[in-house]
Amino acid sequence: MGEGNETLSALRAQAQEAVRALRARKDRLDDDSIDLILRDARSHYAWTDRPVSDEMLRTLFEITIAGPTSMNTCPARFVFVRSAAGKDRLAKSLKAKNIDKMRAAPVTAIIAWDPAYWRKLDFLFPHEDRKPLFDGRPDYAEETAFRNSTLQGAYFMIAARAMGLDVGAMSGFSNAIVDEEFFSQNGWKSNFLCNIGYADETALFQKLPRFAFEDVCEIL
Repeated sequence: MGEGNETLSALRAQAQEAVRALRARKDRLDDDSIDLILRDARSHYAWTDRPVSDEMLRTLFEITIAGPTSMNTCPARFVFVRSAAGKDRLAKSLKAKNIDKMRAAPVTAIIAWDPAYWRKLDFLFPHEDRKPLFDGRPDYAEETAFRNSTLQGAYFMIAARAMGLDVGAMSGFSNAIVDEEFFSQNGWKSNFLCNIGYADETALFQKLPRFAFEDVCEIL
């Protein structure tokens, strides 16, 4: 028991020092970097034929999975649809106006969530048994999964932009058809779709309005 506590204390000290060292190297992003990932970033609907490699998809996942989730549940699952056959399957679920957008993109990611995610908490949250919080409570488990897989989907989009990729999220599709077509064996549930690649900027129109701070924020 004492040895375990010493190991945990050492790991905590290493983690704290790593954060301090990172902040010492770079305490914030420069304005151009913030513009790239959010302020001046755009959702894209047209694409060049420049490919996205397996290595880039792996790096994109590795950045995404580092983002925080409740109790480190990490419920999101990702399917990268790139082949013509895969896109034919995905097209069955899409509203007509989204089919060409999906087919033109080098990759379309299905951001999904695994209803059995909490069974992995022995690995993901090893210092305390949190599985009883979810066992026998499907509504709570689903709420947690949907919220946190959506968070992970947002991390995914920002990570892609940070890597120099462009993204275009889509919700105009049938979740039921995607789940039947892609997840009938493993039981995963689709959340949303996201096209990934290098955009054709000539298809852009003006950026749509956003709320002012005073319209939607309060400081109490």
